[in-house]
Amino acid sequence: MLKNWLAVLSFSLMASASAHAQGLPDFTDLAEKHGAEVVNISVTQSVHNNGPVGGFPGMEGDEQMQEFFKRFGIPLMPGMPGQGGAPQPDYKSQSLGSGFIISSDGYVLTNAHVINEADEVIVKLADKREFKAKIIGADKRTDVALLKIDATGLPKVMIGDSAKLKVGEWVAAIGSPFGLENTMTAGIVSAKGRALPQENFVPFIQTDVAINPGNSGGPLFNLAGEVVGINSQIYSRSGGSMGLSFAIPIDVAIDVSNQLKANGKITRGWLGIAIQEITKELAESFSMKNTNGALVAGVEKNGPADKGGLEAGDVITKFDGKAIGVSADLPRAVGATKPGKIAAVEILRKGSAKTLNIGVGEMPSDGSETAAPSSKPNGKVEANKIGLTLKELTVQQKKKLNGKNGLLVVESVGAAAQAGIRRGDVILGLNNNESQSVEQFNKQINAVAAGKTVAVLVQRGESTLYVPIKVSK
Repeated sequence: MLKNWLAVLSFSLMASASAHAQGLPDFTDLAEKHGAEVVNISVTQSVHNNGPVGGFPGMEGDEQMQEFFKRFGIPLMPGMPGQGGAPQPDYKSQSLGSGFIISSDGYVLTNAHVINEADEVIVKLADKREFKAKIIGADKRTDVALLKIDATGLPKVMIGDSAKLKVGEWVAAIGSPFGLENTMTAGIVSAKGRALPQENFVPFIQTDVAINPGNSGGPLFNLAGEVVGINSQIYSRSGGSMGLSFAIPIDVAIDVSNQLKANGKITRGWLGIAIQEITKELAESFSMKNTNGALVAGVEKNGPADKGGLEAGDVITKFDGKAIGVSADLPRAVGATKPGKIAAVEILRKGSAKTLNIGVGEMPSDGSETAAPSSKPNGKVEANKIGLTLKELTVQQKKKLNGKNGLLVVESVGAAAQAGIRRGDVILGLNNNESQSVEQFNKQINAVAAGKTVAVLVQRGESTLYVPIKVSK
């Protein structure tokens, strides 16, 4: 009886283990079939060095070190190039990255940061052949670059649909971490549509695939062997993988590469506004029922939005038929719109829904700058209910703000200081109302009941931002 019971238990455990094993993906077929579509990229750059003698140029392994320094923010240590001391001769620097072939006649996709400021780009195939590549174009805003090598009959990747990716789905990367060619790592999709700082035009795919320096520009595959993204960035405190990596969706990359191939540059739509996320506190101050939409924190004078009637304090809920759930949705929607198109922009203004028809402009290569006043006004002024001591701007200071009205922060204490407002900031408005004078601003603040939250529109340097402040008793 015991023998039979042990046999049943043994069979049950084996069946369970077998079922568990069957649930795990097998990447061997993917590696065999698609490894040849991935390339190693070596970049040579001329470095004009004014740092001290005794740095790293010429040392073995310099390629990996340079990749660390350039992309992953590791600070230079004393005695390294650029740290002062006697001038050092110019030298050639090398860095490594990855890429993949998107057409059999030699077009290769990679990251823009991989080939940035390159004097020479060498593409090495899986069969060890090497080709000098021509840079067709690069787009720093999406971190996508298109290369061309003089070869035909090359194995090319299958392009997948990144929109169909699901969180939890298995994916794999192939690249050259630390120069180790054709290395495969695997993991799952951790999240989709990630917005990263200073990366407004890419809804990143977050994965836990092990990505390290040298993987940049390489493909992210799904289990069908289709490329669904380009591995671009990692979050790391050590320079190595910590299970947080980010890939550019392949549909974004292909759109960029098509424009680069056709025109050598990227054309994007542009409104000329500054936006910010709507927090719970800001939603409360604007009497909104939820935090959906993008809050307009500033409008560039004579820009497309200004001409179309958009104002600071408006909340954009839909652009050209696309719902704006979070602020990061707006730059992508606008950027993907052809300049010159008249787009319907649905907004909330002081609690009321409204639709504006705005002609989309073309994004300029350089953003315009607005200088903040730097002079400190004279005279004694009392702090108001939220801890701000304010002074009206001079005519000269207003000119620097393109004629805007504003109040200069002389001192910030209490609730205002805790919220992040500091001396030298310019207060442009309260909630949806422009600040015409110190007296008017303070009167509006005094009318707010204790415990309520107000939204103060602040300009600092060239940036504008709504700052939520809870009014104390």
